Amino acid sequence: MNHSTDINALPAIDVHSEQRDAAAGIQTTDRFARFSQRNDMFNRAFWDDEIRRPEMMEFFDSYRRTPGSRRGSGFTQKDFALRNAAWAVSDEFSSRGEPVGIREGFNAPLRPTAEVASDRVEVEDHDDMTAEIKQIAKLFGAGIVGIAPYDPRWTYSNRVSSTTFEEDATGLPQGLTSVVVLGHEMDSAMVATYPSAVAGAATGNAYSEEAATVIRLSQYIRNLGWQAVGSMNDSALVIPYALQAGLGEYARNQLVITPEFGPRVRFSKVLTDLPLRHDQPRLLGVRQFCDVCTRCVDACPVKALPSGPPSDVQPNRSAIQGVIKWTSDAEKCFGFWADLRSDCAICLRVCPWNRKFEHWWNQVWRWFAKTPARGLLIKLEAISKRGIRTPSTRWWKRMRSGTNSSTCLLYTSDAADE
Repeated sequence: MNHSTDINALPAIDVHSEQRDAAAGIQTTDRFARFSQRNDMFNRAFWDDEIRRPEMMEFFDSYRRTPGSRRGSGFTQKDFALRNAAWAVSDEFSSRGEPVGIREGFNAPLRPTAEVASDRVEVEDHDDMTAEIKQIAKLFGAGIVGIAPYDPRWTYSNRVSSTTFEEDATGLPQGLTSVVVLGHEMDSAMVATYPSAVAGAATGNAYSEEAATVIRLSQYIRNLGWQAVGSMNDSALVIPYALQAGLGEYARNQLVITPEFGPRVRFSKVLTDLPLRHDQPRLLGVRQFCDVCTRCVDACPVKALPSGPPSDVQPNRSAIQGVIKWTSDAEKCFGFWADLRSDCAICLRVCPWNRKFEHWWNQVWRWFAKTPARGLLIKLEAISKRGIRTPSTRWWKRMRSGTNSSTCLLYTSDAADE
């Protein structure tokens, strides 16, 4: 039986929700409306003649075959071969339903391996179950885990077919109460090479790891007799849930800054009715830092990032309506991706928060970033060589010698080796 959520029935936002929003740095206006997944840039590239162009189709096709070398460091056949191999596990899941217009993990949830168990394991202690779920998520590969209350505002207003691009109901089950948010770290050495196909492998690795983690965690919960929907980019926006789950704070580059990995993290989620305790949002001083830092804006080659304060201005239909935040111009951003035939995250690479926080000196930096000393840190960042692109040739050389985990990758430039 398909118990679908009424996606048009938005509950009134109570005081508790307003307090949680404030604690998470989320601001909505009276203009708020759920986001239509059909307006996502990756979908618009197929149906919207205003922005569609051949380079976008070549971008998507390049992930299904190993393209030949292109001009520029980081785009050789070997670089693309690595990137596409990194995506292989995710692609195995996403391609299962393509003949009927379903791309699992992107426009539909990951299909479970078995139905919900008929016998339910009752939860006597919510704290114990919460601790178990977090540890099992890490056992299955998650780097960080947080739990937020289910909030229908972030559910897409529709699901979209990957063949016809027509809208359909999301089909989420009724009674969802919690969202388990999972974070996977992106490889710092690969990130240092953005833009390149090698860096695209860091994204692909994270997506493949997400798919394997999400499908296992959701199936574990279903085996306990509770509903669980394994979700990656599909079904609902994940960034608001990451903020509400206390995993980090929203930044000017539209990424979530986490205290463990900075912005080098990809998020996925499991929506469930399993009784769990919800984590509290936490602010790290990122908003105040980004107010006076424009490293990502200055580095963006197509000027897709906003230089001013957060606002509810929508650059185009690919932005959610009625949320006060920093919003990029997705058309400019994805247009650059299409030209590269690979993803770009220069804004991630140059971010001052792109640090390995397991090291004490970066923990000291993080503490000062919360204080008025942030202005000095930004000035030092501007005159240092941090964030300058590492050539992929240097990445391959270090990979062969086993030194790609070196901490110097986030502190020095190898531009001279280009």
